Amino acid sequence: MSQLEAVRQDPGPFLADPLMADLARECIRLTQKDEPSPDILHEAPIPYPIWGRDQIDDGAVAQMDNAMRLPVTVAGALMPDAHVGYGLPIGGVLATDNTVIPYAVGVDIACRMRLSLYEVSPHLLGQKKGMFEESLWNETAFGMGAKWTGSKKAQHAVLDDDAWYATPQLKMLKDTAMNQLGTSGTGNHFVEWGSFHLTDPMFGLEPGIYLALLSHSGSRGVGAKIADRYSKLAREKHPDLDASVKYLAWLSLDSEEGQEYWLSMELAGRFASANHYIIHQRVAASVGLKEVAVVENHHNFAWKEKLPDGRTVIVHRKGATPAGEGVLGIIPGSMGDAGYLVRGKGVASALQSASHGAGRLMSRRTALNSISKADRKEYLKKNDVTLLGGGMDESPQAYKPIESVINAQTELVDVLGKFTPRIVRMADEPGDI
Repeated sequence: MSQLEAVRQDPGPFLADPLMADLARECIRLTQKDEPSPDILHEAPIPYPIWGRDQIDDGAVAQMDNAMRLPVTVAGALMPDAHVGYGLPIGGVLATDNTVIPYAVGVDIACRMRLSLYEVSPHLLGQKKGMFEESLWNETAFGMGAKWTGSKKAQHAVLDDDAWYATPQLKMLKDTAMNQLGTSGTGNHFVEWGSFHLTDPMFGLEPGIYLALLSHSGSRGVGAKIADRYSKLAREKHPDLDASVKYLAWLSLDSEEGQEYWLSMELAGRFASANHYIIHQRVAASVGLKEVAVVENHHNFAWKEKLPDGRTVIVHRKGATPAGEGVLGIIPGSMGDAGYLVRGKGVASALQSASHGAGRLMSRRTALNSISKADRKEYLKKNDVTLLGGGMDESPQAYKPIESVINAQTELVDVLGKFTPRIVRMADEPGDI
């Protein structure tokens, strides 16, 4: 009886339960409210704070202004790495009332960071450079259609998750997941060896300089297909929404579609985490190392959180890092620049968030048309970085200076350590323009 009551009270999590899924769907249908369709935007945006305004282009601010006019919006904030995206700007944080916006989560659902530390000196990278380069060439797979086959096909408990059978789409996507597990996409996804300067004692380690592996990637084709399906469903539900915010159409969490998206998003998050786990285990094992500490975090995700006034809201962080009090996160720079380990300060006005990286200074197209291979090569040589692959659209010059972005958010996070890239593996082709 207690389990049946749990299904009645919160049916969403039971959509993946082999015994309770049908009951959960019926509970959602019976309690689903007819969505009032106040698709009319507020005349003026709800006020919101901006960090690093001098580093943010007006287009990103205009996008955030539009998001703050949505009838479901409760609060928002803009991080210093912000730049124009689809719907919500990258670097935008948006809190809504009992609704989830697929495009405010993003296409690469649960794109995330993982940092592994090894209790050895990074001097090994110079002494055995060929071995470390080979570890990245052989144990990573990058690109739009990247997948593992044969004996290289990865195994992980995430493939046994019941949620793969919760919806027809997820059932079809399980094959994609099996093929792409342990791979990375295009664009700014990377796996890189480097040195890490730990400034405070933690993880059982003394302050010092350690060998480290840093990766950035997400849920691959799984997340992209989920985002595409549910963003289209959201737009269909709000046909009268102003064209300026059509990509910010929402799904009610009282609806079956909203609950399906939420379950799918969370599964994509677990899949993205498994990707990083496989990558780090394989790359480190190929050079005979075992990590002594790990830090990881999502961005491009939505969370149920409470505001200071006690209201529960859905916080979307599209290209923003969770920065609750004491929460660890990683804010990377470009292929040629440092990344930082940070600890959140839990600033309520920022919706307990920070930037997710340096943020683009140029669009991909502009970077491809204006940065030469010689310029990139000189930049990387100056910073002692060896690049394996990497599209020209990801050149360091296409990004904001990471130090300026970090300095703009000292109110939001404390810096605990600095990662310096030395050998960087990225996709050979450019990202989605």
